[in-house]
Amino acid sequence: MKCLATVLFAAAFAATGTFAADGAQSDDLIQPAEGRTLEEFHWIKRPLVVFADNPADPSYVQQMQYIADREDALRERDVIVLTDTSPADRSEIRETLRPRGFMVVLVGKDGNRILRKPFPWSVRELTRSIDKQPIRQQEVRDRRAAE
Repeated sequence: MKCLATVLFAAAFAATGTFAADGAQSDDLIQPAEGRTLEEFHWIKRPLVVFADNPADPSYVQQMQYIADREDALRERDVIVLTDTSPADRSEIRETLRPRGFMVVLVGKDGNRILRKPFPWSVRELTRSIDKQPIRQQEVRDRRAAE
């Protein structure tokens, strides 16, 4: 029964995105990769791209749960989560990053790929990888100086 609930959660999550308690769509932390390019986020956001062959993939479900549990940490680091669970659609991002099955790819604001993992990664590990990047360290210094 728990497995069925997880699959249904994943399917609903992939189809509709995240929603606030009042039913309104949240501020777009999670978006579909379809029709998007990595270049549109250059120097603006850090794309975290989550690929799977379908939204019921257990690794995809687990990764999306990790993200849902710690959205605040990702927002603080200017992350946007792009999901692609339809290999047949051949999105431009899928063509660029060429995943096989489930894959998580973190791209820096400068367009460099920070990490690429074939298994779910906790938000804690993702944020550690981001925090080690020189651009992020400069952002932190700039925020401290502004206070």
